[in-house]
Amino acid sequence: MAELMDKEVFREKLEAAVKGNSSEVAPFTNAWAEGQLTREQFAKWVEQHYHYVGPFADYLGYMYSNCPYEDAKDFLLQNMWEEELGGDRHTDLLIRFGEVCGTTREKVENPDNMLATTLGLQSWCYAIAMRENFIVATAALIIGLESQVPGIYRKQTPILREKYGFTDHEIEFFDLHIVSDEIHGERGYQIVLKYANTPELQERCLKAVQKATEMRRMYIDGIYRAVVEEKPYATL
Repeated sequence: MAELMDKEVFREKLEAAVKGNSSEVAPFTNAWAEGQLTREQFAKWVEQHYHYVGPFADYLGYMYSNCPYEDAKDFLLQNMWEEELGGDRHTDLLIRFGEVCGTTREKVENPDNMLATTLGLQSWCYAIAMRENFIVATAALIIGLESQVPGIYRKQTPILREKYGFTDHEIEFFDLHIVSDEIHGERGYQIVLKYANTPELQERCLKAVQKATEMRRMYIDGIYRAVVEEKPYATL
């Protein structure tokens, strides 16, 4: 019979699950960081990324409805407030970057532009948020997905200034999430470490994090195939 892991061991396993398939080392992330992409390709990324992160406050809202813990509810409310009400909406910052790269708000917001892999990630996020145990959903969406963001954007953002000449205003979306998602990721770890208090819950959380990293890699690799490799079966 499985035994309850102590918090230090459990955290190490959660972190290993994230690193094991992190999108930080995906081909698209590397091509971006190495300055191999065009502004048009950045715009195509925005047209996909919007449909993953745009509903994030919705995911959090469903998680809130399933959450019995007051401290965790406070975290979810703060996260939702930052996404939608705390200054500029995060999706507006993303669209600002996309418009500078040559796309339009209309194209970004059009769900018909979603790749199947983007729709797959979005649908999975909704399913996890609505149907899963709150702790498992936190492991999946906050640790498995959101905690990856600072590492990815720290790798991608310098080239935007150094090679492409974007201004701080134009790439505020990235700078903001390097800071905010590091805080959110850590809070996610603390909540999961506190409330995943049975061997079964710990195991489910680990599997959820692993699946989350697989889903994000599927999504970003789908963009790479469509935007960089221009594969005919992955059209935009």
